[in-house]
Amino acid sequence: MSRKCAVTGKKPIVGNNVSHSNRRTKRRFLPNIQETGLFSEALQKIVRLKISANGLRTIDKVGGVDAFLMGTAKTKLEPELRPLRAQVEKALDANEDAKKA
Repeated sequence: MSRKCAVTGKKPIVGNNVSHSNRRTKRRFLPNIQETGLFSEALQKIVRLKISANGLRTIDKVGGVDAFLMGTAKTKLEPELRPLRAQVEKALDANEDAKKA
């Protein structure tokens, strides 16, 4: 299982446990990754993502999954979110075409 946030890109980092005697042993700091389902207004379905708690706050602040995907440049999105953005773009274009007709 990948321990990387799809929104923020956070991943495990390495550091030291430091004892009272100042002895150092290696340890890993893991991000708070949650597998969660978020509703996409454009796709009208729940999208499953592995995101950190911080990433979830970011999505809430922007206004949802669709707003986050459309507001972020394709080059700055994580590779696993790029196909989702393409699906959302296609769905939004289809909705606009349906409104015009």
